[in-house]
Amino acid sequence: MNTTALPRPTATQRWTALVLVSAAMFGNYYLYDALGPVVDLMRSQLDLSYQQIGMFSTAYSVAALLVLLAGGWAIDRFGTRTALVVFALICLIAAALTAFGPGYEGILAGRFLLGLGAEPLIVASTTVLAKWFKGSELSFAFGLNLSISRLGSASADWSASFASPLYANWQDPLWLATGIGGVSVAAAMLYWMQERRAQGRIELGAAGKAKAEADGGLGFGQLFRFSATYWYIVALCVVFYSTVFPFRSFAINYFQQAHGLDRATAGLLSSVLPMAAIIATPLFGLWVDRVGRRSWFMAAGSLVMLPLFLAVTYLPAGPAIPLPGGATVPLTLLTAIVAFGMVFSLIPAVMWPSVAYIVDPARLGSAYALMTFCQQIGMALVPLAIGALNDWAGAAADNVAGYAPGMWLYTVLSAFGLLFSWLLWRCERRPGAHGLDQPSGGAARMD
Repeated sequence: MNTTALPRPTATQRWTALVLVSAAMFGNYYLYDALGPVVDLMRSQLDLSYQQIGMFSTAYSVAALLVLLAGGWAIDRFGTRTALVVFALICLIAAALTAFGPGYEGILAGRFLLGLGAEPLIVASTTVLAKWFKGSELSFAFGLNLSISRLGSASADWSASFASPLYANWQDPLWLATGIGGVSVAAAMLYWMQERRAQGRIELGAAGKAKAEADGGLGFGQLFRFSATYWYIVALCVVFYSTVFPFRSFAINYFQQAHGLDRATAGLLSSVLPMAAIIATPLFGLWVDRVGRRSWFMAAGSLVMLPLFLAVTYLPAGPAIPLPGGATVPLTLLTAIVAFGMVFSLIPAVMWPSVAYIVDPARLGSAYALMTFCQQIGMALVPLAIGALNDWAGAAADNVAGYAPGMWLYTVLSAFGLLFSWLLWRCERRPGAHGLDQPSGGAARMD
């Protein structure tokens, strides 16, 4: 038996893997957010209610719930490179189905199929990064991946400007999204070739098919055997993403109706969230790699997020602030969205790589899949609740107060996020904790 240790991947190999996986995620994020700029067109051209619009997000999340646990097991069992290609292809087919429509049921089916592919694709890409990057580079690599991914979200928001001729109807922007989904497939195929060439030549960690076979496979019962620290991170993940993504799903329409912005300006303002993340997430990741204090950073981000939704609902608008292109946005709204963008950068930059510090690499795909599964429960319920609240309160341009109940729901979720991050911080201060608050390279215990 050959016991010679294989070399770790070179810097060129690591960053090439990062670029390819991030390109796949760029297309994935664009597909998810492509629906936001056409909400008003769907309401006017298809006569859809806010609750029906919310159902598109719920269908996505329900599909993710159905596939995630099995998807995480499959990633650990059959390998990340195969998973990336298969799930990227599912996303591409889903995008075409959504764009084809031709009505509510067709769009709903497309979003359901997208949920079957997109969330396992995110799990696979996250697991890839944990294989190629170790120690002091890990949070920085996660941050760069999120930055490129969220450039896809920002691009979907910007499409209302750079592809404005397509917005005569709701379908043409979604056909553009389908084309961009092809980028995701191409990048996944290129990564498949890279990992295939690297197989047996370099050491890529314990995660993946080979380790799973050596351990006799990963049983379903192992999925739930994680520490309290892991479950506090999962709880924070649930309330954080159940706040952020439902808000983004309705954000452009909300900015148009409640604050009187045109579609292009509303899209530009909505893009502040992913744009802030594009710039700040890798910087936060680099900072956290150096100083540790991961639980503290998550608590700080949760505290900043708590008052933002009530601020844009009840505080005076303030003076108009000019944006690129000559548009203006109320100061209070712009300040709140910029602060939200910083939180959107900080918490994910700390939260996702933290899991790699506390879970055995052979179970990392399952751990991320379970975390995403729980996240999708919240993301399935909250859009329905927001849509129902908007319809119940008669939210519209001539009834801006109708948006307040939904904003209170976001605030309650933010309060739970602060609670779970505080519990995580307290847990990590106990003797024998996992070492999340240590700088990268410090000892970390594996479950």
